[in-house]
Amino acid sequence: MGNISAGLRKQGAAAATDIDSTWDVVVIGGGITGAAVFCEAVRMGLKTLLLEQKDFAWGTSSRSSKMVHGGLRYLKQGKFMLTLASVRERQRLLSELPGLVDPLGFLMPVYSDHGPSRLAMGVGLSLYSLMAMEKQHKGYGPKQMAAMVPGLRTKKLSGGFYFKDAQVDDARLVMRLIHEGADSGGVALNYTRVDDIGRDRRGRVAAVTAIDTDTGKTAELYAPVVVNATGAWADKLHPPPARGIHVRPLRGSHLIFPGSLFPLDRVVSFIHPADGRPVFIFPWEGTAVLGTTDVDHEPDLNMEPVITGGEADYLMEGLDFILPGLGISREACIASIAGVRPVLGKGKVPASKESREHMVWEQKGLVTVTGGKLTTFRLLARDALAKARRYIPHGRPPLDSEPVFRVPDRMSEKTEESDLGVKRRLLGRYGALAGRVVEESPRELVSTVGDTSTLWAELPFAARYEQVKHLSDLMLRRVRIGLLLPGGGEDILDKVESICAPFLSWDSDRWSDEKKRYTEEWHRAYAPPD
Repeated sequence: MGNISAGLRKQGAAAATDIDSTWDVVVIGGGITGAAVFCEAVRMGLKTLLLEQKDFAWGTSSRSSKMVHGGLRYLKQGKFMLTLASVRERQRLLSELPGLVDPLGFLMPVYSDHGPSRLAMGVGLSLYSLMAMEKQHKGYGPKQMAAMVPGLRTKKLSGGFYFKDAQVDDARLVMRLIHEGADSGGVALNYTRVDDIGRDRRGRVAAVTAIDTDTGKTAELYAPVVVNATGAWADKLHPPPARGIHVRPLRGSHLIFPGSLFPLDRVVSFIHPADGRPVFIFPWEGTAVLGTTDVDHEPDLNMEPVITGGEADYLMEGLDFILPGLGISREACIASIAGVRPVLGKGKVPASKESREHMVWEQKGLVTVTGGKLTTFRLLARDALAKARRYIPHGRPPLDSEPVFRVPDRMSEKTEESDLGVKRRLLGRYGALAGRVVEESPRELVSTVGDTSTLWAELPFAARYEQVKHLSDLMLRRVRIGLLLPGGGEDILDKVESICAPFLSWDSDRWSDEKKRYTEEWHRAYAPPD
């Protein structure tokens, strides 16, 4: 099993004042890109520190569409290299992270009165399969497609396709990267904001001033390189050098329904009749998720993004159009999520037509990386660190053939006795630390929370080792039951307290405050829209 004392004990440091003051690299931002830079920098042999102003994966990286995909729709935009890179990274992740990144089939009906033609879809999917170096799609006639998708609109249906992609628990992917980096000597701190970047007399990066947002304690931390991986906040810290280019925050929102309402184990992807955008409904962790929108996000980035009534209407309009026979009503919705994508653009084209490619720029030791896709996080991290190499010449880039994620040499006896599905889930989410989840929990906690796939044992593990500072960190990101259970799991909070209290230094008043705060936050930002 993994070495808890070497990795997670450091990761659990209380504040920036409790750690070393000198580093090779400081990474700002604890989403997927920052976590990837952190992990890759540690793999290069660099003394690396990650600082996140809120919680790990608080932003887009816990609110995405959960897809690890090759970017089929980018072929239409002529982004062949982006699609090829995405397909290759998807295949790598499927190989390295079974149980966290898993295959997911897509069904896409094709209609004669809107959307791409059957011929165009066939050509695009053939290219997609060619890039994956295996045939990953199949075409069907209208009767076959109607039989495969209960409740499907059949008017003007000309057929459809099945193709392969993959799915992930996005927040757990971030945590897996942080675990990997921390277990090899890196340090990651959440709720630690960078207030200032200090420079020497030549204007080169020399230090950052970090503040613990819970305690107000500050620390001066020294490093010759700072990587700005703050996503939608990136250009506020370091504007792009190209004239007219800026980070365009785009909101993508989803509605979550009980899984029993959607009788398929694969995605139904379709073209929205209003604007021709791709929309989908898919199974995730025992629920059915409908998404996504693509609209400019105007509110303060530091506030929880929230789905609007207009976005909910748009999603339901698309669902009612494509699956009228299922009769899924808006009233059946149990939760919602809204994330803000950091898309680079000039803001002169519709949101959905902006490029999803990433950009890296550097100024005397301050390296900024933003844009990009969840699937290609490793490539973003490597590009950012390549820009930083002149300031950290002793770092050795990992070989491309080296796996990013480690697997345990052995499993505990208690884990080996677990159900195969449970074991696979834990290995994917926790890697070399999977055995700890069940080994350190009573047997009665090695059972699922309600109808979800989450084990009760995962909650005390997170409370003990994963820097849980607030109840929302635990319920919405370390595990996802706040999105999977009606009411955000409000009716199980007392049990959560009873099993996690031994590992969190909260008295009864603090627990009461945390439960109240979490419930208010859930109703404000994650509840079904009014």
